[in-house]
Amino acid sequence: MNFYSRLAPALIGVSIAFVQMQVVVALSPPEVNKIAKEITVLIQSKKPRYGSGVIIKKEGNIYTVLTAAHVVDVADNYEIVTPDNRRYAVNYNTMKLLAGVDLAVVQFSSSQNYTMAKMGNSDVSTEGTTAYVAGFPAPTFAINQSIYTFSDGRITANASKALRDGYALVYSNNTSEGMSGGAVLNEKGELIGVHGRADLDTKESKTGFNLGIPINTFLRLSAKAGVDVGVRPPNTQVATAPKADDLYIQGGDKRRKGDFKGAIADYTEAIRLNPKYVSAYNDRGIARRSLRDNQGAIADYEQAIRLDPKYTLAYYNRGLVRSELGDNQRAIADYNQALEINPKYVYAYVSRGRARRNLGDQQGALADFDQAIRLNPRSALTYVNRGLVRSYLGDKEGAIADYLEVIRFTPKDGVDYYNRGFARAGLGDKQGALADYDQAISLNIKNVNIYNDRGNVRFNLGDKQGAIADYDQAIRLNPKYYLAYYNRARVRFALKDLQAAIADYSQAIRFNPKYAYAYHYRGNARLDLGDKQEGIRDLQQAAKLYLQEGNTKRYQQVLDRITKLQQ
Repeated sequence: MNFYSRLAPALIGVSIAFVQMQVVVALSPPEVNKIAKEITVLIQSKKPRYGSGVIIKKEGNIYTVLTAAHVVDVADNYEIVTPDNRRYAVNYNTMKLLAGVDLAVVQFSSSQNYTMAKMGNSDVSTEGTTAYVAGFPAPTFAINQSIYTFSDGRITANASKALRDGYALVYSNNTSEGMSGGAVLNEKGELIGVHGRADLDTKESKTGFNLGIPINTFLRLSAKAGVDVGVRPPNTQVATAPKADDLYIQGGDKRRKGDFKGAIADYTEAIRLNPKYVSAYNDRGIARRSLRDNQGAIADYEQAIRLDPKYTLAYYNRGLVRSELGDNQRAIADYNQALEINPKYVYAYVSRGRARRNLGDQQGALADFDQAIRLNPRSALTYVNRGLVRSYLGDKEGAIADYLEVIRFTPKDGVDYYNRGFARAGLGDKQGALADYDQAISLNIKNVNIYNDRGNVRFNLGDKQGAIADYDQAIRLNPKYYLAYYNRARVRFALKDLQAAIADYSQAIRFNPKYAYAYHYRGNARLDLGDKQEGIRDLQQAAKLYLQEGNTKRYQQVLDRITKLQQ
């Protein structure tokens, strides 16, 4: 069916991007990247604000750029940086916001020749098809300039009923702040959407829930906005009944807003309409995990893997749940599978590093964090984890360097405050750490690590009851969080409540049977109560585990104590 018509230019010197009626084969990723790099621009203001845009039209020396409205909705002196690194002022007075959607067009003047995007038909970009996203991530203190980025992935939904602001296109690509307004391209290098929202999840689950506005939405509104790019949208028949994609995108929106039960209901209906909807299983698993239904989450991830044995996200997310359950060996196996499919999967390196650290493999954890930072020097969370390992290994200077790197990141949300708090604690700034943890919690970040780590700071500041209250909250959020039991036991031991301390150490061991420290200090508590036989047995188990971990210093300390006790 012929969806597109070519219109004759009304004036000499008017250049318009047309869709030619010809057979077009899929391009290779490098070929699409070449196109993307030629049509994608950086949009920067003085404040500073960073975003991206796509060149869609030239009329004389005036170029028109399509972007997300939220990139330019604050009046400022904006500049467009073109692919040849030239800078052009944006005439803010000519900017046009499209009604009802998060889209805008801006213009700049240049005598240079720049490539314009070729419009695609976003209606045929269905679930499972290839998608590419191009844009300019905002600078960080690790990378102090905005560098062009190209990411591949696939469409996970193309809803007939858009969310607020026109968002209807969902894709799995890795995206970052600053890429809003960038191009979403199909495998032919055609523009099928404008990127607007990134996949964010404070629990680090990955959904592939990045959102864009379909290009056909723009084409249907462009004439009213006075932006004629010479391409008419297809006369697509409006769906009368909800599609699986519609339910999926609604479920994703509810999940992002914290309505996990509502999200599960939508995902379940999407699966009923499309029993092979891999992304719906993955995302329902994430919603179930948020409700602490870990077994239900694992079942969903496994179904996603059965449907698509190369679905990286499901292996990664199943690994997260297994790690939370203390099954670090199987978690590592899942992360290995994810990395075998995608060797550049940064999140998998970070999570595998954590699991290795939990098992006492500090060198393996360090190698994973090093690799994650090589692949993405922007992640404060990775520096936090590497700093922790370096500190454990006695590399205080390396740990301080990592913590300072974290502190250089400007806090923008609760997770950032948490990361900075952790770094400050590592540098000995207990009051600063406490203030950051308080700020993170005030922003409604319900994460067990924040409460656990604030408890540690409060304990070090002498606030034992405050520390216990934080560990209690961490355990309420995750009743199987062994570190909170262990740390609460330390406080109770300090308060001479030895029976309660032993009960908490036992819970920590229950949920992580290879946690040497819990055996070590339960042994001490039992010895203080006069239970020499059980105390020595715990110390022997601790020594065995310390030796397995390669922690020879602790191993020798415990061994020496056992020897004295047996004399």
